[in-house]
Order: sequence, then C-alpha cells, then structure tokens
Amino acid sequence: MTTYTQKRACFIGGLFLLVLGAWVIHGFLDLLAWAVVLAISTWPLYQRLLSITHCRHKETWVGLGLTLLLAAFIFVPVGYGLIRLVTEGQNLGQLFEAADVNGIPCPSWVGNLPWIGTSVKDYWLRQLGSASASKNVLHWIDTSSIFHFTKDFANQLIQHFFGFLIILLTLLFVYQHGHKLGQQILDSSQKLFGDKGYRYTLHAKSAVRSTVNGMLVVGLGKGLLMGAGYTVVGLENPAILGAITGIFAMIPFAAKIIFSACSVVLVAQGHPIEASSLFIYGMLLTLIADNYVRPALIGGAVKLPFLWTLLGIFGGMEAFGMLGLFLGPALMAILMSIWRDWLQDLNHGEIR
Repeated sequence: MTTYTQKRACFIGGLFLLVLGAWVIHGFLDLLAWAVVLAISTWPLYQRLLSITHCRHKETWVGLGLTLLLAAFIFVPVGYGLIRLVTEGQNLGQLFEAADVNGIPCPSWVGNLPWIGTSVKDYWLRQLGSASASKNVLHWIDTSSIFHFTKDFANQLIQHFFGFLIILLTLLFVYQHGHKLGQQILDSSQKLFGDKGYRYTLHAKSAVRSTVNGMLVVGLGKGLLMGAGYTVVGLENPAILGAITGIFAMIPFAAKIIFSACSVVLVAQGHPIEASSLFIYGMLLTLIADNYVRPALIGGAVKLPFLWTLLGIFGGMEAFGMLGLFLGPALMAILMSIWRDWLQDLNHGEIR
C-alpha cells in the first residue's frame, strides 16, 4: 500500500511539474517546433557534411555552419524586400507631397483604354487632377494612423527577428545532440505503442521531410516559371523577383502577394494587358502547384492518399497556422499507419 501511494504521489508530482514547465515555455513551443521541423528536414544534409568533415568538435562546427546558411537563406531575401518596401514608401510619400501642390496626373495609358479611356481620363482629372481635388479625395489618409501602423509593423518585425534567433539557437542545439534526442524519442514511442511505435515515428519524420521537399520543389519550379513570366512582360530584375516568388511559393497560395504586386506595378506603368496576363498566369500556376503538385509530392513519399494529404495540409494550417503545414501531413501519416495496422490485425483475427 505504501509503495502504491508513493508511486501515485510521484506521478502526481511529475505531472504537476510537467504542466508547470509547459506553462513556463508555452510562448516558445511553436518556435521549438519550428526548430525541430528544420532539423528533421535538413538532417540528411547535416549527416553528409559530418561525414566529409574531419576536425575536432565537428558536430558543433558543422551545425553552426548549416545554421548560419539557413539564416542567410531567410535574411537575405527578407532584407531585400524590406529595402524595396522602404524605397517604395518614400516614393509614395513624394507622390502625396506632389499631389498637394499639383494634383496627381493621369497616366498616359488610361486615355488609350478602348471604349472607356476618355471617360475614365476625364473622371480622373476631375477627382485627382488638381491640388484641391486630390486633397478632397485623399483626406482619409491620416498621418497619425500611418505612424501607428509603421510603429506596429516595426514592433512585429523585431518580435519575429528575436523569435527567429531562438529558432536558430534551438536548431544548433538539436544538431549537436540530435543522435541522443532521436534515440530517446524512438525509445519513448516504443514504450507508448509497442513495436509499432518505431514505425509510427519514422512515418511522422518522413511526412515532415517530404513536406519540406515538396515545398522546395514547388518553390523552385514556381520561381523559375514566374521568373520567365516576369521576363516576358518586361519587368526589371526578373531573376530577383522570381527568387522572391519562389521563396513565397513554399507557403501555399502566398506567391499571390508577389505576382499580384508586380501586376499592379505593370498597371501603374501603363501595361494593363501584360498585368492581366501575368496575374492569370500566376493564378493558374498557383492552383496547379498548391492543389495538385504539392499534395502529390507529400503524399507519394509516405503513401498517403491524395485527399488526406490535401486535408492534412490545409486542415493543419487552419488549426496550427504555418506550423500546421508540417504537423498536418505528419499527423495524417501516423493516423493512416494506425488505421492500416488495425485493419491488418482485424483481418488476421477473422482468418484465425
């Protein structure tokens, strides 16, 4: 009786400490999960680099180098995008300053629009063609609101920056101790699910890795195809725009932000036909890549049916945000593996 009481007290105390610890770090759980996802997806590359590196403490040096490489992969395009955003913001500010003095002139291409060009141009000149008219139309722009928006955007940017630093530090730790952590996870899964736990863990790992591979393939393919589209319509720096589009394309439907903005730029430059063509071309690529290619790449690697792969991707994102893009297919893969084992056991039981 005493032993049972002691075990019960130890269980309750351990559960209390576990809940307390989870409450302490609950704000960082998603960041830790992101680090684990990155570690799983890049582990084969890390192992390959370890095999060709011969130096003391190579786990630390290889892990540090790979972590810095991943940081550059994120920071370089994001930094370029922020620089372009600041530049365009300055240009927009100059446009508003000029509108206070001379109004906003009508683009030359507006008058060349078939059937409605003259009417639209006259309407533009009445509403924005003079300083007084433009002030009446643009009075809703509140300088204080813009200031608060800029301040909030800067705060969010700083928070995400420090969050990404925590992900990188955690990733470096996982690289250094990955072998021991992986063995502990496998041992724990075997204790929970028996001999099948090892296979469930491998299926979850394969689902996460195949999701990342699918992201890379879709991003690379879409970046190249959209880069070709940017070249055809005559945009400046099509290679850089294609690279940025490829990075955004790794997230389902996020590439629309880039090619839609490029379409708006083309309209502002007086090329409405090219803008429409680019937008339609981008939407078609997005629908094909995100609804067919990505689920096929992810589901094929773990033998997950197309429908369940698609539901895992979008359902996971609905439940867990961007992290659900990886958790959803992994969870579906484990559930499908359990379902197949259950059917197999059921059929064996019927045969006996």
